[in-house]
Amino acid sequence: MRLIGKKIILKLKAKNIGNKPLCKEIDKLISDIENNNWKNETEVKAIRSDIDCVHNDGFYFFDIEVHRIMILLEFDEDREATIIWTGDHKDYERTFKNNKVTIQKWLKSRNHI
Repeated sequence: MRLIGKKIILKLKAKNIGNKPLCKEIDKLISDIENNNWKNETEVKAIRSDIDCVHNDGFYFFDIEVHRIMILLEFDEDREATIIWTGDHKDYERTFKNNKVTIQKWLKSRNHI
């Protein structure tokens, strides 16, 4: 898959360069995305058990270390993964309130859906 918005996740890595487990997980997520040609969520789950679908239009959260990363996965012929948001669990709870309705409102307010 082609990874769009990679600089968002690389910025997270740069801010946490001393956190070796997080940096390793970021590298693994990037590698998993770029080196696979997933056709559906089931194929992703076979490799990434930390995936959580938060909207039917293809928006997923991945848990890495103490962070969450929202990625739009497009399983069409273009096979693209777009990083939309990243933050730690505290940021996630503050932004999205652990609520799919709030996630949907956030996505709409930013014209993602």
